[in-house]
Amino acid sequence: KTARRWGYDVKDVAPDRAKIVVADGNFHGRTVTIVGFSDDPSARDGFGPFTPGFRSVPYGDAEALRDAIDDETVAFLVEPIQGEAGVIVPPEGYLREARELCTERGALLMADEIQSGLGRTGTTFACEHEGVVPDVYILGKALGGGIMPLSAVVADRDVLGVFRPGEHGSTFGGNPLACAIGIEVIDMLREGTYQRRSAELGSWAMDRLWDAALPAVAEVRGRGLWIGIDLVPGAGSARAACERLMDHGILAKDTHQQTIRLAPPLVVERSDLEWALDQVVDVLSTPAG
Repeated sequence: KTARRWGYDVKDVAPDRAKIVVADGNFHGRTVTIVGFSDDPSARDGFGPFTPGFRSVPYGDAEALRDAIDDETVAFLVEPIQGEAGVIVPPEGYLREARELCTERGALLMADEIQSGLGRTGTTFACEHEGVVPDVYILGKALGGGIMPLSAVVADRDVLGVFRPGEHGSTFGGNPLACAIGIEVIDMLREGTYQRRSAELGSWAMDRLWDAALPAVAEVRGRGLWIGIDLVPGAGSARAACERLMDHGILAKDTHQQTIRLAPPLVVERSDLEWALDQVVDVLSTPAG
């Protein structure tokens, strides 16, 4: 909504011609407009017809993005690391090229950091791994400190200033308790302690998983305390593995049949994380059945 209004008021795109580019494998939520440009049948099927004005390109492909951005493009909406797709880290330089393209072509770079932001990947924002500052941050989840539901669209006044009082809002927007918690979360991140813990413990955890050399594991990837574990074909489903992990006291999330996602709290102690990884190794060392 912000991108389209900005496109018409600031970029001067012709009425009803604004286009937003997105990436294949995206997950940005579950509203009808959002699922309309998803390529996940479980999210999309049964909810059409969908909102027009979106074009999807392969994630991590800067040349495809270059070809897609034209004079009617108002924004590129992207996850710096794709979460629901399986903690997919793009090729080095991809976000920098996206930033350069958006600046060159006069489009907003909108970073969905709802899952990746606020310390999860070892920096305050995942975009920082490539030294990129987007035009718009989309934040949530950790912003509420695990206590209150809170999300935010963050941008400079020259972007969000396209809305005048009364033109945009939501029923539960601006809840004072939620906002107070969000401010405290931001204050807690200022010094960088949690970001450093995420970077250090995450690197150690991924090394631990690789060193285990588990036959059931095809790949371990991630950034900070956000890890994706791909299972080999024949190792059983990720869902079944997550259910077995739950029996061992570990809550993990499966995605796309073969991927397990781990997202320990940023306050986790190394001893607790070591115990948790022992459970993961134990479960994935045991044949599914």
